[in-house]
Amino acid sequence: MLDLTARELSAKILHGEITSVEATEGVFERIERIEPTVGAYISTFKDYALSRAADVDRRVAAGEQVGALAGVPVAVKDNMCMSTGATTCASKILENFRSPYDAHVVERLEAADAVIVGKTNMDEFAMGSSTENSGLKQTVNPWDATRVPGGSSGGSAAAVAARLCFGALGSDTGGSVRQPAGFCGVVGLKPTYGRVSRFGLVAYGSSLDQIGPLTFDVADAALMLNVIAGHDERDSTSVSNEIAAPCDYLEKLDEPLSGLKIAIVPEFNAGADSEVQNAVAAALEVYKGLGAELIEIRMPHFEYAIAAYYVIATAEASSNLARYDGVHYGHRTAAPADYVEVYSKSRAEGFGDEVKRRIMLGTYALSSGYYDAYYLRALKVRNLIRQDFTKAFEKADCIMMPVSPTTAFKVGEKTADPLQMYLADIYTIATNLSGVPGISVPCGQDSSGLPIGLQIMTPAFTEEKLLRIGRMFEKHTDHHTKKPDI
Repeated sequence: MLDLTARELSAKILHGEITSVEATEGVFERIERIEPTVGAYISTFKDYALSRAADVDRRVAAGEQVGALAGVPVAVKDNMCMSTGATTCASKILENFRSPYDAHVVERLEAADAVIVGKTNMDEFAMGSSTENSGLKQTVNPWDATRVPGGSSGGSAAAVAARLCFGALGSDTGGSVRQPAGFCGVVGLKPTYGRVSRFGLVAYGSSLDQIGPLTFDVADAALMLNVIAGHDERDSTSVSNEIAAPCDYLEKLDEPLSGLKIAIVPEFNAGADSEVQNAVAAALEVYKGLGAELIEIRMPHFEYAIAAYYVIATAEASSNLARYDGVHYGHRTAAPADYVEVYSKSRAEGFGDEVKRRIMLGTYALSSGYYDAYYLRALKVRNLIRQDFTKAFEKADCIMMPVSPTTAFKVGEKTADPLQMYLADIYTIATNLSGVPGISVPCGQDSSGLPIGLQIMTPAFTEEKLLRIGRMFEKHTDHHTKKPDI
């Protein structure tokens, strides 16, 4: 049962072959066995989930209408507000915070009758590329417990890869859905900025954050996007349905694209490890066999993406995290001497090292005398990167490149060198700066058996095309069917 996709499980529940309670109990039995090794979840909601599952089973038995994810156990990254349990962002400063409301995506999941089994681990406030910055626990890669699962949505990726749920939501600020999906051998989709409401998502970089699904295959990603996409008036960055109306992403998913033109950037593919290069090259050969044409392009400002991102993202983080002050909510230091200590000690005790580093970087970039030199210049570079994408999409339907220059690295390997850690996102960050959608699909394994991801990007609000391109590859390979021996 746990090898079924979300679509297959939902169909069996609707036809009475499996009950949602059976599926949910199966997930929790596996969580009890596997979770101590993987560490994917910060919290689980067994009683709540079984109650939801029983309600779905009752309605199915009565012939009542149910949602698109009827009875399917899923997980949610712990930076999305949920009135059940705590919303911690994997930070000690929010360790005991209880949200009074649900995020828009949580409302959408529950309206679709999904069964949310728990909240997954992450890098603290989504700041990291390995989930090693979690202030609450350690998550490892299900393929190799000595390796990281990627980040910041490493808990969601690990939960899906280890079959501890049938799909999960993550957030992607600079690759935080696609990179862990690549490391863990699952599918990870970052929708166009504004396609999915950020209402109830705890903000890191407000102009960069976007919620997306992590799933077993592309079809499940399309199913989950069907559920969570659409306008939300509570989010000022949510694009109206008149401008970019969501569609049924499953309707034409299995129809291949004829005359597909794929743009590749040779100098960036060459920057990856040889095994990653070979797997991506093999994937491109699959597309060529399906009639696609490869076009070499240049993206001259792509190399500045890391620098621009870490100015813009940290500046926005500095602003967004100012609210955690020991007064409004969250951790408050014990017995402060005065109001200055309330603020300074609460933040010093509650935030981890990486969060403090990014707050300081962002505050510096926004400070008097440096705003023009750093933040304003980064915004100009961001605009140039957007223009690179626009020019590329004038020549091709999509851009393909690796998700990450390496496969999953060892736990602790990069923690002492933040710059090396930041470079793990070198291929994914530009997508967020430009706002276009991107997807990671499994395309092979290295000599150690670790998954390799292929990244595909298309113009803004063309998720239907993006998913169909990913599905073309998936239907002619079996990489997405492989799972860790755990």
